[in-house]
Amino acid sequence: MRLSKLIGQRLKETPKSADIPSHIFLIRGGYVRSVTAGIYSFCPLGHRVIQKIENIIREEMNGLEGQEALFPIVLPESLWEESGRSESLGPELLRFENRNGKPMVLGMTHEEAVVNLIRTEVDSYKQLPFMIYQIQTKYRDEARPRGGLIRVREFSMKDAYSFHTTQEDLDEYYQETHDAYIRIFKRLGLTDTASIQSDTGMMGGSVSHEFMAISESGEDTLFMSPDGQYKANRDVATAAYEFIKEEPKTLEKVHTPGKKTIEQVAEYLNAEISETGKAVFYVQDDETLVYAMVRGDFEVNETKLTNFLQASNLELASDDQIRAAGAEPGYASPLSLNPEKVKIVVDHSVAESSNLIIGANEPDYHFRNFNFDRDLPSAEVTDIVTVRPGDPCPVTGKPLEMKRGIEVGNIFKLGTKYTEKMNCTYLDENGNNHPMLMGCYGIGVPRTMSAVIEQSHDDYGPIWPITIAPYHVHLCAINPKKEDVRETAEKLYADLKNAGIEVIYDDRGEKAGFMFNDADLIGVPLRLIISPKTVANNQVEFKSRDGEQHEIIEADSALPYIREKIHKEFEKYSGGS
Repeated sequence: MRLSKLIGQRLKETPKSADIPSHIFLIRGGYVRSVTAGIYSFCPLGHRVIQKIENIIREEMNGLEGQEALFPIVLPESLWEESGRSESLGPELLRFENRNGKPMVLGMTHEEAVVNLIRTEVDSYKQLPFMIYQIQTKYRDEARPRGGLIRVREFSMKDAYSFHTTQEDLDEYYQETHDAYIRIFKRLGLTDTASIQSDTGMMGGSVSHEFMAISESGEDTLFMSPDGQYKANRDVATAAYEFIKEEPKTLEKVHTPGKKTIEQVAEYLNAEISETGKAVFYVQDDETLVYAMVRGDFEVNETKLTNFLQASNLELASDDQIRAAGAEPGYASPLSLNPEKVKIVVDHSVAESSNLIIGANEPDYHFRNFNFDRDLPSAEVTDIVTVRPGDPCPVTGKPLEMKRGIEVGNIFKLGTKYTEKMNCTYLDENGNNHPMLMGCYGIGVPRTMSAVIEQSHDDYGPIWPITIAPYHVHLCAINPKKEDVRETAEKLYADLKNAGIEVIYDDRGEKAGFMFNDADLIGVPLRLIISPKTVANNQVEFKSRDGEQHEIIEADSALPYIREKIHKEFEKYSGGS
């Protein structure tokens, strides 16, 4: 490709809306252009990268005997009503009516679509197991798109779905897919990726893993042991806490005038924050009031609480709602709450501690010496706290480290969540009917493209791994107006193309500094430079984009030399373990 003809200009200035490296360099390098918030056009360079990511994914999915299909973006809402997700999802699911008044949705995921197909095509245990996948555009009506391609409204994904007769078979295939994902992300050039335990979220099911590209630009928080034995998303992370049980003291009401916050109460009573109990009120599914109680030095993990309650929605309660239940905001106590009006959920940090300070349900008063076993034994106890950096790892006991990550893939054991509701069944060898068991496996393609840049860039642009780089070689001709330079560059360009090497050729005749700045913004991993000096000596200059390699080579050996460099670069990203 001649750079003089390439669609997608390089930009000198950083766009005002771009605040992370991948967004900055995708815009400045001419890879993508914003159409509106969260929706992008992909220029030829960006499209080439996307195609290469997709091809690697296809190779690995086909290696698992996956069958590629394609499902529609526009779906009847009735399918989502069958699965129950039409009601549970909010405005992120874009709904509309077609010209005939039929309710439709834009698919943000395709479980309903694939189950709808499979229930018409598969009916016998003899056809199971199998996996079907697609690479398709999706739409999620995000409230606040951010980070360029990391959180958008329109995006493409590889989503795969496996179908099984037994849990053991699903478990085995789930692990095979997990291993394939490790190979995929290695081949794509992600340098630091973690497979972590995660919340199943709107997808449902029993088990889920997220694949996180470790990056400060990530929007997910992860907790990991120093040796990597334990890795979990903040939504599900746990810790090996040790709480001290003391002899219970007498429950005592104390005056705390104007002291509403945990910090104010602890200071006023000359106590540590860890000696207090914290109350947080929620409303579950617009109806039930929930009183969540954790020790004062912890925060409520709303995902854990939502999952425990099996709630579709959980929102903070208003002061009026709290008072209507007979509690006093800022001084709320579980001791005088009516269990018919309020559901009380207590964390282990409270249940296993002693003599805590809690609210007295009366303005300006608190209780000292609350002990769960004695004072509130009937309440439900579960883990609802958010893990903190330095908390003890549940596996090794070592202090947990907090990191940021970009979710590039996820896998779920869905079980019969969709097949049972949508009547997707098979007949066993005895003629009995059973719902199929499902697994679901997704990879965000443009998001992965951004994650690679976040992990592999310098101050001047991306440093693409050769496996997904838009081109393998960037050929630069300095002062091509000189006939010998132009002839040498044109011949080498033709030789590279004829050898099947993907090459982008800067034939514009720009000054060297301008030319190299553009080359850095494009980020092709290998560079060949032709100049009057190298031509005079019958040589070619070679540089790697990462700056680690720089050699002057004989012009006659340039083709075999660069072919060997390309081969070695591909070896770096071999998918083998």
